[in-house]
Parts: sequence; C-alpha cells; structure tokens
Amino acid sequence: MRRLVFLLCTGVTCCIAAGSAPRIAEAALPGGDATVAELLEGGQERVPAPKLQVKFNLRSSQDAEEDGCTLTIGQHKRLEDCKFNVTAKTFFIIHGWTMSGMFETWLDSLVSALQEREKDANVIVVDWLSLAHQLYTDAVNNTQIVGKSIARLLDWLQENPLFQLKNVHLIGYSLGAHVAGFAGNHVHGTIGRITGLDPAGPMFEGVDPSKRLSPDDANFVDVLHTYTRETLGVSIGIQMPVGHVDIYPNGGDFQPGCGLSDVLGAIAYGTIGEVVKCEHERSVYLFVDSLVNQDKQSFAFQCTDSSRFKKGICLSCRKNRCNGIGYNARKTRNKRNSKMYLKTRADMPFKVYHYQMKMHVFSYKSLGEADPTFSVTLHGTNGDSEPLSLEMLDQIGLNATNTFLVYTEEDMGELLKIKLTWEGTSQSWYDLWKELKSYWYRPVKSSKELHIRRIRVKSGETQQRFAFCVEDSQLTSISPGKELWFVKCTEEWQKRPVSNLL
Repeated sequence: MRRLVFLLCTGVTCCIAAGSAPRIAEAALPGGDATVAELLEGGQERVPAPKLQVKFNLRSSQDAEEDGCTLTIGQHKRLEDCKFNVTAKTFFIIHGWTMSGMFETWLDSLVSALQEREKDANVIVVDWLSLAHQLYTDAVNNTQIVGKSIARLLDWLQENPLFQLKNVHLIGYSLGAHVAGFAGNHVHGTIGRITGLDPAGPMFEGVDPSKRLSPDDANFVDVLHTYTRETLGVSIGIQMPVGHVDIYPNGGDFQPGCGLSDVLGAIAYGTIGEVVKCEHERSVYLFVDSLVNQDKQSFAFQCTDSSRFKKGICLSCRKNRCNGIGYNARKTRNKRNSKMYLKTRADMPFKVYHYQMKMHVFSYKSLGEADPTFSVTLHGTNGDSEPLSLEMLDQIGLNATNTFLVYTEEDMGELLKIKLTWEGTSQSWYDLWKELKSYWYRPVKSSKELHIRRIRVKSGETQQRFAFCVEDSQLTSISPGKELWFVKCTEEWQKRPVSNLL
C-alpha cells in the first residue's frame, strides 16, 4: 500500500506519492550508460523511462544567460573548447526540484554575481531539470544519481594533476544542497567547500548523515536556513543543522519582505506559493548579496537557539562566535553544527547593525505584574534611527538586569544619545480585564512607575561597549507615555559604586 504525503510546494499545494518501494526511473548519465537503478543500492522497483541526462554547462561572462558550453566526461577537447581553467576556482551551481521544468530566475543572478566576484573562475551550472521535474519523491531519489554524476566528473577532472579538489565549491539550493552532499560523499578526495542554500527538509529531516548533506561531505560545509517554519507537519527547508556552520537569518522561519507572515492566512488568500518561494529563495539572494555588496557584509552570531538570540544575549565574537555569511563564511577549527543567527533587511543589501542593550530596571512602587512596552531611538553621528521596539519575550524583570536586541537598517556611526520611551501596556482583552479589575479593587489610585539609571550598549559589528547614563541624575523615573534621555556616562558616573546607582 502506498501512502500519500501532502506537502506545500513552491507555487501550489501538491500531492506527493511516497511508499516503501520508491519507483526509480532510468537515467543515462554523462560519460556512461549507467541507469538510476544500477547506481542506487537496494531493491527498488525499476521502471523504464526515457534516457535523461545530467548536463554540465560552463558559463562564460559573455553568455551569462545562455546555456553555456557543455562539458562531457572523457572528452578532453571539450575542456579546451570551453576554455576551462584547470588551475582556477571551480563553482558548481545545483538547482533544486522544479515544477516548471525550467531554471528559476535566481540562477542567472547567482551566475553573474560569481563571475563578477571571481573573474577567473569556472562557473558550471548542473542541469538536472529532467530528473528534477518529477514527483517530489522521485526527484529525491534522483539526487543521489546527480550527486554521483558530479563525483564522476570531478574524478575525471582530477586526472589532470593541475586540477585540485580544494578549489572546488559546490553551491546547492533546496534538493540541490543534498545533491552536493552526495557528490562530496562519493568523489575520490575531499571537496574544498559546499554551501547549502536552504536544503530541502521533506525526506531528509533527521535521517542518517550519509543520506543527506553533512559536514563530512567537504572540508567546509556552510548552510543558510531561511524557511524552517513547520506547516501541516512539514518544513520546506531542513530544520536541523547539517554543516560546520548553520546560519538561521531572522531565526530561519519568517523573512522580512516576504508578504503574509501568517501561512494559514496566505493559504486562505491563495498567496502561499509566493510566500514559500520568497522565503525559500531568500537563501539564494543572501548568498548573492554576500558576493556583490562587499562593503556591507553581514555577520552572524553563535547562539544555542533563536530565543536567546532575540533576547540580545549572543552578540559575542570571542572564540570565533561570529562569522560572515554566504560567500564570506569562513571555517573555524573544530566547529560542527554550529548554529548562528542574525537579523536582516527585507531587500539587498540585507545587512543590519545589531546592538545588545542591558537595562537595570528598578521598581519603587508596588506594580503587580509590570508589562511595559518600551522603544528606543538611537541618535548617532550619522543620524537618528526610527523608534525601535524592545521585544519582550518574557515579563520584564524588576530590580534586575534585562537584556534586549535592537537593530538598525542604517549605520548610526558613533552613538551619542538614547531616548527610551514607555509606549504603554499591551491592550489585549486579558490585559484590559486586568486593568479594570485592578482599578475596581485598588482603594488608592497609584501610577505605574519604573526607575532606570543606565543603559549598557554593545555593538555586534564593532564589539565596542558603551555606558549611557540618564541625562538628569535627579530624574530617573519613567511611566506610560513618558520618555527618558540617556547620554554617554561621564567618568564621574563611571566611577560611582553600584550602591549609589541604585
């Protein structure tokens, strides 16, 4: 009996047949007549199909949007005809599953960005459209075939002693990321680098490392996760870390600028395909951005989970705890499955500037459950920010230090002043009921009031630390609808004992 698995796919909701004995189509590979059934181990059912090829198209700067020059295993003259540079870096771009049977628009953007950044490099597009334009389960099975085909090409290229695997960089999107992993697993030697751009999740989540992309597949494996949100029990992008460095922009689930954040609402309005496409492909455009905007490089920060990062706890670069993203990611010693996070803008350039803010909040009056909504406005040498909300993941700690993450889309330069605003309390029905109940049973009306004397700031990008003290040392209280101004602490403020600041 075959069972049906329903999966949200790019563009539409589709039905995928999955069973214990996947049907494997025959596919002729470059340089040989081996079929899918012959190359896959196991007793899968063999179904005749038209001979389908995996093509390797070397793109030149002159034909960035053309098919390119096709390389064929065993035909050395093709290397000369295609002007393949055996000593240069070689990039393989590997697309994913396709419903249209055609290349997605992002592919030419990535080709052009690589050619602009690495002008002498070989840029090869792996065309496995015929094997990818299948039911998803069949395309998944075909990833091993395509990976082995790439490995055979690399083994053939290594017959020339000038060609070195350390100069090879495989860049795989969605299913293509696992194709890259299989290539690295089967090639004779160790590939220099594999980049996984939001590797596909269905049928790969939680499986053995040999059956998916893993750190064992190259000297350095870096991964961008941009669509790990679970919908109907399935995550389009793989959630688990599968590389040496795994980067989760914006937590890896919601990407700014991708329309409706409520997926169920998107389904209702028929826009789910655009949401999926935008967030899944954001991984590609983050990589393109890292190539073309060299003056605005984004940094990610190591953290145990997204929640701690959102609290502003993880903005350290000590002991290799921060790293570039995309093309600028670098391998660090003894790192495997290192989860890293960052915030981004909605468009290129995606870089933002992260700040950790620590505020010690004092309560001089009985407030019950304090639930303030704070925002800060940063004033720097390059201008002023918009009011930035301080996200409250937990109830604010009274007589305790609270840590927040804020970020700006523009470089503020050197920070000069900070305005802290208490916007008021949240007004859900539950909160409104608490307010009314508190009013009825409170014999004497008392105003909500907190005291804050100092804000400590750390820049994620520069790692610099600053202390900002309340502008008027006699006015430290803040209440709903009010604001406090903070300026850089003077030496006298800095030398005050903690007891005096309380």
